[in-house]
Amino acid sequence: MLEWFGYLKKTRTNMKNWLNKNWILITTVIIIMLNFLAYFFINDTIKEIDFIWPTLFGVELIAFYVFIYSALLSPIIQLKKEIALFLAWEKKWQKMTINSSNPIMQTVLNFFNKSLEILKNFKEELRSWKELKSEVQLASEIQKNTLTKNLPCIWSIDIVANTKSATEVGWDSYDVIKQGDNYYIYLWDVTWHWVASWFVMMMVNALVSWFSKKLISSAEILAHTNEILKPRVPSNMLMTLLMVRWNELEKKLFMTWAGHEYLLVYKKSQQKAFKIKSWGVALWMTKNISNIVKESQIWIEEWDIIIMYTDWITEARNTNKEDWMMYGVDKLIETIEKAPYKTAQWVFNNITIELSKWMWYNHKQFDDITLITMHYKWDGKIEENANPIIPKENITEWYWQ
Repeated sequence: MLEWFGYLKKTRTNMKNWLNKNWILITTVIIIMLNFLAYFFINDTIKEIDFIWPTLFGVELIAFYVFIYSALLSPIIQLKKEIALFLAWEKKWQKMTINSSNPIMQTVLNFFNKSLEILKNFKEELRSWKELKSEVQLASEIQKNTLTKNLPCIWSIDIVANTKSATEVGWDSYDVIKQGDNYYIYLWDVTWHWVASWFVMMMVNALVSWFSKKLISSAEILAHTNEILKPRVPSNMLMTLLMVRWNELEKKLFMTWAGHEYLLVYKKSQQKAFKIKSWGVALWMTKNISNIVKESQIWIEEWDIIIMYTDWITEARNTNKEDWMMYGVDKLIETIEKAPYKTAQWVFNNITIELSKWMWYNHKQFDDITLITMHYKWDGKIEENANPIIPKENITEWYWQ
């Protein structure tokens, strides 16, 4: 008995599938059969009426059109309107309730229903992306307008600095703040990226500017900045920072290191560059860094050069030889020592040229790049200084612009 019921169920399913595939043919055959039945069963009196056959044929056409319209044309017209409204964004998404008596047409409607649902998700993501893009553009404009680009004039120090972001909003940058006889020159690198890093970076910049009015030691400035921001930033966000304080009156240089790259000093008397790193930790490693971060004096002489940089200079990849080796601090020192003339601009240009050649063409800048060079010229006049604009034939593809 169970086998019999199973056979009937299978037969019913097969018959249903066959009817779904051949419904137009079946409908046409039924109409033709009705015509034959009408011809044989209508009595002779009615047949003799002249307009009976055109009338019957017209009625059949109308019935056939109504059938086709309800099964095919009407759902297609409604579907077209739904898609037009959806693409014009004049209608919020809701699942279509268009139905058709034809199973094949219903399958098509279900396909478009699913397609519009996918498009709806794309549309919402696109709208969110446009909103985010406008916020990123605003953040980028604020960043450009607030961070120092016109460097202050220091009588005994010649400064050249620039930064190039990997995206619209940078998370590495630099600033120069003047307070009395002290100039605070610093750069930083935030572990997070995009708007969150930019927002924290702006807070750090504002706090450093404020505390520099109340305090002198760069270590104390960073310690107070860290104390305020530590409870307010995510636990996995860090900022490495390198700050030097130049006292124009005493002609002394002080450094505070907070987990950043080396400070490089080119000694004119020895014609050699040296790596200098003090004791300290990155900001937000702990709430109280006052006993960890220290300000140290760096002894410099006339015509010495100070170089500050962020990590993508030393981590830039060599795409020319396709070995993807990093530029490295040793090659950076070699580049400094090989500068034709030892001035801030010449050293800056030479690093730019060699870094560009190292990254070659079709490079990918994965991180921001910031570079500062300072030349202690005392009251001397710089001869044979370099042009800030580097000729195109001296670089490959990467440049500050």
